[in-house]
Amino acid sequence: MGKQEDFVLRALEERDVRFVRLWFTDVLGFLKSVAVAPAELEQAFAEGIGFDGSSIEGFARVYESDMLAKPDPSTFQILPWRSGEGPSTARMFCDIVMPDGSPSYADPRFVLKRTLSKAAEKGFTFYTHPEIEFYLFKDVPEDGSAPVPADRSGFFDHTAQSMGADFRREAIGMLEQMGISVEFSHHEGGPGQQEIDLRYADALSTADNIMTFRTVIREVALSQGLWASFMPKPYTEHPGSGMHTHVSLFEGDNNAFFEAGAEYQLSKTGRQFIAGILKHANEISVVTNQWVNSYKRMLWGAEAPSYICWGHNNRSAMIRVPMYKPLKGQSTRVELRSLDAACNPYLAYAVVLAAGMKGIEEGYELPREAEDDVWSLSERERRSLGIEPLPRSLYDAINIAESSELLADTLGEQVFDFFLRNKRAEWDDYRGQVSPFERERMLPVI
Repeated sequence: MGKQEDFVLRALEERDVRFVRLWFTDVLGFLKSVAVAPAELEQAFAEGIGFDGSSIEGFARVYESDMLAKPDPSTFQILPWRSGEGPSTARMFCDIVMPDGSPSYADPRFVLKRTLSKAAEKGFTFYTHPEIEFYLFKDVPEDGSAPVPADRSGFFDHTAQSMGADFRREAIGMLEQMGISVEFSHHEGGPGQQEIDLRYADALSTADNIMTFRTVIREVALSQGLWASFMPKPYTEHPGSGMHTHVSLFEGDNNAFFEAGAEYQLSKTGRQFIAGILKHANEISVVTNQWVNSYKRMLWGAEAPSYICWGHNNRSAMIRVPMYKPLKGQSTRVELRSLDAACNPYLAYAVVLAAGMKGIEEGYELPREAEDDVWSLSERERRSLGIEPLPRSLYDAINIAESSELLADTLGEQVFDFFLRNKRAEWDDYRGQVSPFERERMLPVI
């Protein structure tokens, strides 16, 4: 065993840890967990914990169901909501492997690791900084009606006796206890809507942090008699919840997106990276916006992009180049605004990186930037500027994704096949539902 494994085993005794939860994520982005006793952990490090992979969404077929979860000791943390006066509970993320020790190609964490390794072969490290939005509700109605928001505050509101502020303070405290640094937090535009921004980290750490973040947010909400949701568009009349992500590539200690004296201080590498995401935006949309509800958010406008374009400090663009800070060349980055808060972060960051790297490898030319408010333009004006729409529905996104070589190569055959079959089934279920909108419009008159 290595030093990290030894550190974990010592920490179990010192912190009186009685249960260790081994976490991993299925193909759709749902967190899975198996608890082991501390006495079993040394063997888990060496051999992994066996489980039936055919029972996990997208992991394996029945005839190849045996899989192993191998804990990553670098992700060891005590769960603060399980650590009162009694024994502690800890968690570690796992890599999923086959019985022969080879990586499972259905493990989303491995999909991201593989993509990061390809970028590393070119000398790049991929960093991400997500701004995660979510709603707090007083309850979740069982009849499908609109939930009651936890507050009536608006964007950046500071309200006396604010439930949202108290919630964010407790949630951030727990996140920081788990080693997850928070940069900003505030009330978002919708009633009950919050935003918490995590600090820059490498993409794998960020994806792990996002999965932890979702769990922490839900645990804190339940402890306060609330319900937290990362649903992309829970209300018709209020903004959806996005996960705007700032991204950059580093070559060693140098920001590969920075070039002093260039327009917006953005290097050729940075421009090609943006061009890659723009060219493949439609193909990767089924992953970055994976739910049927995701496309309701993208029709809203305001903070959610509907069109494939980029701009300097232009919040109507899909990709925004933030205002340059003259004394902070290392902070040069681009902001991708299309991701929503309910995507699988491992797969989403993998396909974003793959698209950007394709732009660098193939030397894509960056199209003209969008200088106007894209939403206010007419369809004819957008066409004349060469601005195409993002997919209007999950159905459109699936049809485009099915012929994408980039997506198939990045996800791997098994994840690509399962993911699209699952999304097709979701769309078929959705389109067969009769909605209140149809009944309200048609029953009185038809």
